[in-house]
Order: sequence, then C-alpha cells, then structure tokens
Amino acid sequence: MSMQSMPSIGRFIDRTVIITGGARGMGASHARGFAAEGAKVVIADVLEEEGRALAQELGDRAIFSRLDVTSDTEWAATVAAAEDAFGAVSVLVNNAGIVRFAMIVDTEPAAWRKEIDINLTGTYLGIRAVAPSISKAGGGAIVNISSVGGFAGTPGVGAYVASKWGLRGLTKTAALELARDNIRVNSIHPGNVRTPMTGGADAAAAGAGAVKHLPIPRVAAPDEITRMVLFVASDEAAFSTGSEFIADGGHLLGPVPT
Repeated sequence: MSMQSMPSIGRFIDRTVIITGGARGMGASHARGFAAEGAKVVIADVLEEEGRALAQELGDRAIFSRLDVTSDTEWAATVAAAEDAFGAVSVLVNNAGIVRFAMIVDTEPAAWRKEIDINLTGTYLGIRAVAPSISKAGGGAIVNISSVGGFAGTPGVGAYVASKWGLRGLTKTAALELARDNIRVNSIHPGNVRTPMTGGADAAAAGAGAVKHLPIPRVAAPDEITRMVLFVASDEAAFSTGSEFIADGGHLLGPVPT
C-alpha cells in the first residue's frame, strides 16, 4: 500500500518537521508522509531544483532550505528558516547519507572523510543545531536513519558501515543527554531500499543478489520505511528512546535454509 492510498490520521498536525536529504528517494517519501499527516515540512538538501519542486508539490505547508549537513552555519540557517516559517521544530529526521563502493585498501582518505562527514558528523551537527528548537517546542523526536550496515560488517563499504555503526552509539548517547528535555532519539535500520542512491548498475546488482535469500526476498519501497519513520517520530512511540527499529526483510537473521 503506497503512502498516497493510506488514510491520514493526523499524528503531526501543526508540528514542524525537518528532513535532511529530503529532496528525493527516502527523504522525499518521508516528506510526503509527514505532510499527509498534517506536518509543516522543511525539505533540507543540497539538491535545490528537486527540493524546491517537492516543496511546491506539497504546497504552503512545506518549504525548501538549502542544507549541506556538514556545515554548522547552514544548519543554523535551516533551523532559523524553519522557525521563521512555521515555529519551533518538533521532529528532526536525519536522513541524508551517501554510500561509495570500494574495498578499504582502495578507499582514498578524502573519500573516507567525506562519507563519515555526511553520514555521521552531519547527524551530530543536526542534533546539536535542532535540539534547542525541539526543547523550545516542549519536546519531540529525533529519528536517525542508520542501516543494517550498522549491525554487521559488509565488504566493499567500509566507510558506510563505520558511519552507520557510529550512528547507533550517537543515537543512544543523545537519547540519554536529551531525555530531560523531553526529546526522544531513536535509530531506524533499513535493509535494501529502492532509491536513487542505490540505483547504479553495481548497486542494483549487489542489491538484487543480497535479497534473493532473505526471508522477505525483495527490495523495500521507500514508503515502507516512511511508515516506520512516522511511527517512531509520533506519540505512538512515546515510551521508546535510544532504540533501534529494523526494517530489513529479515536480512540480519541470515539466509533462509534451502
């Protein structure tokens, strides 16, 4: 069932939500899902044309803010834009991320640093920048998009795996530090998802090979992850913080016996 065919239950009416990497892929799916639930959505991304087009699609309850998640000054500007347009932020979804395929010995230090900077440092900067606004709103939720790569080693994606393991620890530490501000912090760990980031020939082939022996032997659609994001960010998950929510088709269970 797609997001468009699901009934809205208004879990985020008049709440301000910032979504990084929100211009396309899973981020765009999350933006549509929150908007359908009544949220005021800030689409934060470096992809200006796609981000502005999505904001226009969602109407006057959405804006685009140009955000390089590795820049603390752009984070400050995005939070200011959100508060100016809609008021204090209630939800932050740290969704922006990249993956590069190379064995560790073939990974240049600059490429390693870039992936860690976007996937891990960008999330730290987001928490640091947005938590005061969420506190001002009376509390809320931060959802960090990690990966099944945050639970197991995977050859050929060393920087990605390192960043996603790091997100687990960052999530738990932030959950402890922000608890008394009524801010819940959780991580979501998708398996293979059909997005532009994994749309190249090499990635598609690897993804197809990785899922054929899973208990649920297919690649997920972005809206399947969005439904979990909406739940974790909502008051329905009010007693969960520092937790890991897995949507991987059974990937971490291992292959189905043949």
